[in-house]
Amino acid sequence: MNIHQTKIKVRYAETDQMGVVYHGNYALYLEIGRLEWLSSLGISYKEMESNNVMLPVVELNLNYRKSAHYDDVLTVSTSLLKRPTASIEFNYEIHNSSGELLTTGHTKLVFINKKSNFPMRCPQYILDKLQI
Repeated sequence: MNIHQTKIKVRYAETDQMGVVYHGNYALYLEIGRLEWLSSLGISYKEMESNNVMLPVVELNLNYRKSAHYDDVLTVSTSLLKRPTASIEFNYEIHNSSGELLTTGHTKLVFINKKSNFPMRCPQYILDKLQI
C-alpha cells in the first residue's frame, strides 16, 4: 500500500551521553511518520478532532536492530497495513542515511467518537482519500 517517507534529523536532546538515541524517542519518530503519511493524503488530526474523531494508539511494537546517533538523518517509511475499519494499523521502517535498517515498528490506533468516548468506524471521508 501507499508508503510515505519522512526525514528526521536526530537532535542532541534525543540522545544519551554516548550519542545514541534513547529508545523512547522512536515512538515519537513513528508518530511523526504517521502524521506526515496522513497529511500527504490531505488528512489532519486537527480536522478529525473538529469532526469529533479521536485516534489513540492502542498498540505499539518496536524492533531495534541498530542504534541511531546524534546528527543522523533518519528516513521513516510509513505504510498502511490494511483497509481501516474501527482501527487503523501502520508498519514502519527507520533507516539511516547509509540505508541501514535501524528499527521496524507497528502501531494500531482506534477511531473513537470524541463525544461518546466509544469506538466508531473509520469515517467515510478518510476511506475516500485512501482510495483502496
